[in-house]
Amino acid sequence: MNGILSWGLDVIRAVQGIGSPWLTEIMKGITFFGSEGFFFIALPLVYWAVDRKRGERLALVFLFSVFVNLWLKNLLGQPRPFEFAPALALVKEVGHGLPSGHSQASVVFWGMIAMLIARPWGLVLAVAMPLLVGFSRIYLGAHFPTDVLGGWVVGLLFVLADRLMADRFDKLLAFLGGRWRFISLAFVALIMNAFYRSDVAMSGAFLGAGLGFAWTDDKAAFSVAGGLVTRAGRVLLGLALAVIVYFLLKLISPDPSAELYALARFLRFGMVGFTVAFIAPWVFLKTRLATPA
Repeated sequence: MNGILSWGLDVIRAVQGIGSPWLTEIMKGITFFGSEGFFFIALPLVYWAVDRKRGERLALVFLFSVFVNLWLKNLLGQPRPFEFAPALALVKEVGHGLPSGHSQASVVFWGMIAMLIARPWGLVLAVAMPLLVGFSRIYLGAHFPTDVLGGWVVGLLFVLADRLMADRFDKLLAFLGGRWRFISLAFVALIMNAFYRSDVAMSGAFLGAGLGFAWTDDKAAFSVAGGLVTRAGRVLLGLALAVIVYFLLKLISPDPSAELYALARFLRFGMVGFTVAFIAPWVFLKTRLATPA
């Protein structure tokens, strides 16, 4: 173990030294805001109930950032703290540690969502949430401090790229038309699969969501306007549809050891992304939970 990791273990021990059972539960609650479960709810909520176009961009950037995080973890192969000191693990985690996925995801999400929230609260959340999530990962012994710092840096690069390039990219896709938008999404998904074959879930979700957004723009553009009850109804119905699609396809999915498992997993996450992006908005329009844009 090198000196940086040894220093990281000392930091974790020092942080856990101020801990208590109630603080541990609070940290577990905070770390949820950087987890898959939180973003499974938060990303569709933005798209269905806050800002449709911003939600599209946020979802695609976020999914691609998750892929990059998984690829970097696999490339760098850095162990987690509990592999050296099992007693430090206050939560169960799998996989490599650098960069921290929770930390990176919180920077990407809150950094991009800050533009939708009135100042100064948008900026406060964009800074405070990643700091809190990152600290919780260290406290819980899930990551070294360097893992958290790495996640913040990679996440910030995605936020800056969005601010500098996304508008130009959107205009280019609009100029090229629907066919080239489909080709571009398929090409990116192919690259994602080529670089990270261990898990095709993110590439499937990226392609499915991207195609769904394109179809929605052409065939089911909807307005996010409406009262609190209407917006909540869209979110609850949409999440229910996504969960049903996920578990139905999981039931018929082959065993993980089967030859076609990777393809089935790609299609399952692709259909979940497509459900969130297109099928749910189409249902909203048909049930009058949303009006045409």
